[in-house]
Amino acid sequence: MNKTYSLSGVLTLAFLWLVWGGNWIVTKLGLAYASAAQLGLMRTVLAVLTLGLIMFFTHRPFKPTPFVPTFLLGLTQTAGFVLLTNLALVAGGAGKVSVLCYTMPFWTLLMARLWLGERLSRLQWLAVGLAFAGLIAILEPRNLTGGWLSDLLAVGGGLVWAAAAIIAKRLRIRHRVDTLGLTFWQMLYGAVPLVLLLPLFPAAAPVRWSPELAAVLVFSGVLAGGLGWLAWMLLLSKLSAGMAGLNILAIPAVAVLLAWATFGETPTHAEAFGMALVALALTLLAALTLWKETKVQPVKNL
Repeated sequence: MNKTYSLSGVLTLAFLWLVWGGNWIVTKLGLAYASAAQLGLMRTVLAVLTLGLIMFFTHRPFKPTPFVPTFLLGLTQTAGFVLLTNLALVAGGAGKVSVLCYTMPFWTLLMARLWLGERLSRLQWLAVGLAFAGLIAILEPRNLTGGWLSDLLAVGGGLVWAAAAIIAKRLRIRHRVDTLGLTFWQMLYGAVPLVLLLPLFPAAAPVRWSPELAAVLVFSGVLAGGLGWLAWMLLLSKLSAGMAGLNILAIPAVAVLLAWATFGETPTHAEAFGMALVALALTLLAALTLWKETKVQPVKNL
């Protein structure tokens, strides 16, 4: 294995863990300066500009990808996910919201069964069952408090993210598209609904422009939104989907730890048990994907 590639891969992975895991905490901090809709829109615009610059300097063509599926992807992956998760963070804990959103792979499996006709193996059904049990434990339906709306919004974020994965998969079946170009265009299209939805989510106060808000936007828009996607693409070029899935498991764990260190968020016993079940289910699913890949071709080294 090439040592340079190994070091660069480890550094890329660490960067992704930090920016995507830390973005939940940074966004929570940013909500003190702007509303959920305002912050989501500003973050998205900065991410689009960052991706546009990356495409320009890497000489990628700005040819639009197929409009209808790309717009639907932007509506779910950008507008829907950003708005729902930001709204969830208004009243919910960053760590808990991140874990609920990362139930996305299991919703994707169920949607793929319904709309793509993909059959689930017994182990995949086991992973879905574990995740569902974990979700019930986290939501604590017998002890619903004022945080139930935040929990449902976070789960909704995972659902629209899963819908985006199905849309992207169908798009790739029918069209050959560049991943970076697709990400740029769907994010650009996704910014439009965020603009149109602003009047429906009026802010309680004007945006509080400050160095702190600028730092939040740079982290969320440039690092997590723009460079984060580039880092993810680089990882996918060196790792199989299964190995990438195993590594991406660290992101909600990083979010939970940072939320504990930053906000003092301590999960209840039920929430901690539920998070452990979701993590176990994600690990099982990623390991199963990796095992299937090793039967077909060798896994790429980092």
